[in-house]
Formats: sequence, structure tokens, C-alpha cells
Amino acid sequence: MTKTILTAVLIVLLNVFVGCHSIDSGRAQLLPAGAEKAAVAKVADAGETDIIEQMAINRRAYRAGIQMLVEHYTDTGNNMKLRWAQKELEAIDAMPQYDYIIEAALAGPNLKAKTAVAEASNLYGQAVQLEKEAKRLVVVKDEPLLRLALNKYNQLIKKYPSSDKIDDAAYRAGTIYEYFKDYSIAVLYYERAHQWDKDTPYPVIFKAAFVLDRKLHRRAEALELYRQAFQRKMMSEKQREFAVKRIAELTKSYEALKESKP
Repeated sequence: MTKTILTAVLIVLLNVFVGCHSIDSGRAQLLPAGAEKAAVAKVADAGETDIIEQMAINRRAYRAGIQMLVEHYTDTGNNMKLRWAQKELEAIDAMPQYDYIIEAALAGPNLKAKTAVAEASNLYGQAVQLEKEAKRLVVVKDEPLLRLALNKYNQLIKKYPSSDKIDDAAYRAGTIYEYFKDYSIAVLYYERAHQWDKDTPYPVIFKAAFVLDRKLHRRAEALELYRQAFQRKMMSEKQREFAVKRIAELTKSYEALKESKP
């Protein structure tokens, strides 16, 4: 009797599992993993930026094409294919898409924050306002607004590379990258803020040192930057005390490591 009951339960479960796929879902029409892919046209001497820009164009074209199918099947009343197209469109929108251009890396270390540019100041003000709005709630931040602010800081660096606001934009962008735990990018932006304006008022050297030390565990680099930060004094008293403490601790650990070697 027990065996019969278990068999019946198993059959029911199998039927439920098999039946979980909706009718006319198009499962058989899914492109097989080994299907022949369209040939990718290679552009001679294409650099990273060229490839990324072409990829962005292709992204937009792909989504626009699926949207056109949705509209076509809506107009023609083909509900089966409409469901397929809608599902693919939802998948496109749910898929993470990255901006592979890192403006501070592209700009390089040799920019100089020296010229007052009204448009740059206006763009910077917009970004700061977005960032403030994103941080109105103490515990939870509005991440889409933060990304919008970040986009404007990067626009400023790209469009106005000689503006006296590029170090400000780099610093504030660095804090946003740090919030999102993109620590390597945050360090780059802090370093750029210092490179673009040696007299920047922000504690960028300390911030870079702290992230390298506590988040990326690249302590040899962190030690050097803590020393630079200590010499420049561009930080709060609390940060200064922390830098002194870490310089002592890291120096001691490196000395101990040397002594332990045969």
C-alpha cells in the first residue's frame, strides 16, 4: 500500500514539473546552444573605445528590434509569438549591462584643473544635487539617482577636461564608486583628483590609502600613500591619527617579516 501511495505521489510531482511550462511557450523554438553564430565583422585597428561604442549601438538595435516585434504581433493578433517577444524583451531589460568606459582611466593622469568653465560648474551642481537627493534617507540610498550623479561627474571629466571642477568630480565620483564597492575604480578616481590638482582640498590620498589597505589588502601601496597623506596634511585630525597608527602597524609588520626570513 505504501509503495502504491509513493508511486502515485511521484507521478503527480512529475506531472506538475512537466506541466509547469505554459502551452505554446516556444521552448522548441529556442536557439540551440551550438547554433551557428553570425560572423562578427572585425574593424582593422579597432581600439577598446571603438568596440564598446559599436557594442552599445548593437545593444540599442537589438532591443529596438524586439520592441518592433512586440508591436507587430500586437497589431496582427499573433498572441503566441507576442508572448515570446515580450519574454525576450523582459529578459533584455533584466540583464545587467555595464559601461565599460572608465572616464578617469581614459582621461589619463596629465589633465590640469585650471579653467573656470560655466557649463562644467553647472553640470557639477546638477550632479551634486542628484547625489544629495539620493542620500536623503540615512540608511537606504537611492542607487539609480547615485548612478545618474556618477554619470554627470563622468560627463564633466569627458567634456570639460581643463575645467577646475575635474578634481571635485573625480573625488565625488570616487566616493560613489566606493559606496558601490567598486574599490579599484574608487582608488583610481582618488588618485586622479590628486594628479589633476596637487592642491585639491579633498583627503584623496588618505582615501586611496584606506581603500587599498582595508578593502583591497594592497598594503605596500597603502603604506606609501599613508606616508604621503601624513606629509601633505590634507585630511581631518581623525584621519591623521588613523594614518599614523597604520603607518606604525604596517611598518612593524614589514620589519617583522624581514626578520623572519632566513
